[in-house]
Amino acid sequence: MWAAVIFLSVIGTAVAVRRMTHVLPIVAKGYRPLAAPANPRAAQFAASDDLFARYPILTLIHIVPGLLFMALGPLQFSATIRARHLQWHRFSGRIFVICGLVIGVSALVMSLGMPAIGGVNQAAATTLFAIFFLFALCKAFWHIRHREFELHREWMIRAFAVGLAVATIRPIIGVFFATSRLSGLTPHDFFGIAFWIGFVLHLIAAEAWIHATSPPAAAVAVQQ
Repeated sequence: MWAAVIFLSVIGTAVAVRRMTHVLPIVAKGYRPLAAPANPRAAQFAASDDLFARYPILTLIHIVPGLLFMALGPLQFSATIRARHLQWHRFSGRIFVICGLVIGVSALVMSLGMPAIGGVNQAAATTLFAIFFLFALCKAFWHIRHREFELHREWMIRAFAVGLAVATIRPIIGVFFATSRLSGLTPHDFFGIAFWIGFVLHLIAAEAWIHATSPPAAAVAVQQ
């Protein structure tokens, strides 16, 4: 599980860095539409990049905190770091939550204010899970303020799982792209499906991990 989390965090970081390198020059020099490539498949990728290029500031507001979210997430769940460096855990946890709130709110703005490649289906998935993501973060913060450590841990796992889902969605989209000649599906058809699959898989994994690693009730009572 740890290997999978770190691998997905690396993917999420790479996606954010790639997007930043694309939109930062646009912020500095302004948006200029590029000519569509002659290759149909390359044109589909270019259309995706062009969508974010038209909203560079909003894109940066979303992905810059995403970099910190991906970097700090695995560290938040390390029992060794938490035990040996509790003050660092608390400080980085506050940064993690703030970044998550910015990510969640900007995701809602993007879902409602930007045209979605996958249309209504994609917008519905991103809106629903952005709301759940924000709810999970707020619940986690509420429980830690009330020293309910196990409930805090459970809701942080759910929040991080939903945030990390964007890294799983990318390979799923890649599979759809690779099989599009056989399936006949276009990005408008499969982007929404990919988002639903990624988010749901991560929520299932989060609940399974919570169930598998929850301490006995007696241990929770001692902590409280």
